[in-house]
Amino acid sequence: MPSRQSVVQLRGAAPVVLPSLLLCDFGNLERDVRRLEDAGVRGLHLDVMDGHFVPNLTYGMPLVEAIRKLTDLPLDVHLMISEPARYAAQFCDAGADSLTIHIEAAPNPAPILQQIQDLGAAAGLAFNPDTPVEAIEPYLPLCDIVLVMSVMPGFGGQAFNAVAIEKLKYLSDRIGPEQSLEVDGGIAMSTIASCAEAGAHLFVVGSAIFGTPDYAVSVSQLEERARTAFTTTGR
Repeated sequence: MPSRQSVVQLRGAAPVVLPSLLLCDFGNLERDVRRLEDAGVRGLHLDVMDGHFVPNLTYGMPLVEAIRKLTDLPLDVHLMISEPARYAAQFCDAGADSLTIHIEAAPNPAPILQQIQDLGAAAGLAFNPDTPVEAIEPYLPLCDIVLVMSVMPGFGGQAFNAVAIEKLKYLSDRIGPEQSLEVDGGIAMSTIASCAEAGAHLFVVGSAIFGTPDYAVSVSQLEERARTAFTTTGR
């Protein structure tokens, strides 16, 4: 069963680095999951793309289910798909602890966010760099997670777009103590501190972990840089 609380509790552990498995070695999936567990990560981020909502195709329920069997870590599943309401129950059944949908795919996300929570998972709402923050503001009370994209979704390895900083600052004054601000896209040693200063709690990281030889060192350095900035601002 999905555990909404396991994701909500990550807010209290912030700042939290969530490795994006989009860049892991799928030929050695169990090995990479074990390396991440040994590195002390507190959750995993899974990017689901359908080749329709975004111009890329990744994986679906079977891989989420396979990862669920490998670990007890919270699974933060990011649905970059059209018609997310059709698949919410299946992803929860597969083991997702949180499901984040895009407002661009669901202009009226309220029923889907409620559906996700009714299924026992944390509900997240994401929006792209060119979508104004005002588009999601009416739905903030329904969210456990608000995901600010600093790149257009579809491919890993893109450069960070600083438009995310102002959005994080704006949202940090408008969410409650059990809601988390998440940022995804181009998060690395050079960008994580500014995101933490702006109010982010959860940081989705791909190549800055998987492109390095030692996951534990990379995760520790990223979280330390974010923690220093996070502590300085008192957020």
